[in-house]
Amino acid sequence: MSESGHQPTAAPAAPGSVTPDASGQPTGSHAPTDLAAWTRRTRAGRRRRRVTTVAGAVAGLLTLTAVVLPSPYIIESPGPTFNTIGEFEGEPVISVSGAETYPTDGNLDLTTVYVSGPPTGWTTFLDVVRSGITPVEAVIPQELVYPSGTTSDEVTAENTEAMATSQSWAVAAALENMGIDYRQTLFVAGFTEESRAAGLLEPKDQLVTADGVEVTGLEGLKGRLNASGGEDVELGIVRGGEELEIEVPVYPGAEGEWLMGVYLDSDFEFPLDVSVTLENVGGPSAGMMFALGIIDELTPGALAGGRHIAGTGTIDPDGTVGEIGGIVQKVSGAADSGAEVFLAPEGNCAELAGRTPDGISVYSVATLEQARSVVEAVGSGGTPQVPTCG
Repeated sequence: MSESGHQPTAAPAAPGSVTPDASGQPTGSHAPTDLAAWTRRTRAGRRRRRVTTVAGAVAGLLTLTAVVLPSPYIIESPGPTFNTIGEFEGEPVISVSGAETYPTDGNLDLTTVYVSGPPTGWTTFLDVVRSGITPVEAVIPQELVYPSGTTSDEVTAENTEAMATSQSWAVAAALENMGIDYRQTLFVAGFTEESRAAGLLEPKDQLVTADGVEVTGLEGLKGRLNASGGEDVELGIVRGGEELEIEVPVYPGAEGEWLMGVYLDSDFEFPLDVSVTLENVGGPSAGMMFALGIIDELTPGALAGGRHIAGTGTIDPDGTVGEIGGIVQKVSGAADSGAEVFLAPEGNCAELAGRTPDGISVYSVATLEQARSVVEAVGSGGTPQVPTCG
């Protein structure tokens, strides 16, 4: 085409498009509309950056919440062990006076659990997550352990009282096991749902006689109830300083025994004095190991024979071993301390299935006599004749 002909022209810009000039700025008949769109896109980008910034701040706040704010969960983890025939801070854990004692050797460790969380402390949700993936720690909702509204002071007082009771019951169980006489005074503490004694007996009533026979301990009372053959038992009691005689009905128990359906508390008169030096340890679960330690102190020769034995379990004056909480954590703590044998309450054995650490043998015991037989067998190099756990 000649220079004198028509010059080529640019195609018209499509509506809404932007045709930049050499400077890169929008030009053309649609420039105002195109500038508005460009501005909207720029503002949208800024908003996205602001949203990203806000989202990051929220995530950081949530992370901080997980780290700082308390959770409604309790965490149980392995605690320290204490040798009941050894020393604590330079003093014997168990001291016996008023009777001949003998040298001991080895370890009869009571085991403990660290308890973190409300109402005595606090745990964060980050703690809960961490403990949830740790095999030897347990995460438990607070309401399953303590009633709603329980205070830290109440927990401390309850644990202290339970520890004191377990020590008295351990002395009674040890003396019972060894055939040493003591006196037990029984008081009414409450009633079972099946009891027909409620309304006849009252809390704090002291039981003095049963069918004319002096009540000197729980086992003696059980014997009188069983001898009743289902007939009412005549109890001599002291109520508010007044002596009374009351006919109390009995009912058959699951194992053929006769029961009154009465919860009992007790005081003891022992022919010797036993003191325990152990701080910041509460609860009733050391009872069985205290009883074994007392037996070892009062028995010629070393019961454990120099071996490292640990255990846990509540104890009743008649020698019954009761189940406890935190069994997995206690066995783990015992293994970490070097124990080679562990005495576990029969009722806790199922919890240890597949959860027993290597290098420790766990034996199931239901009575103090069984526990003593395990210690004596291990101490003499024999094999205990009781079932194992785990």
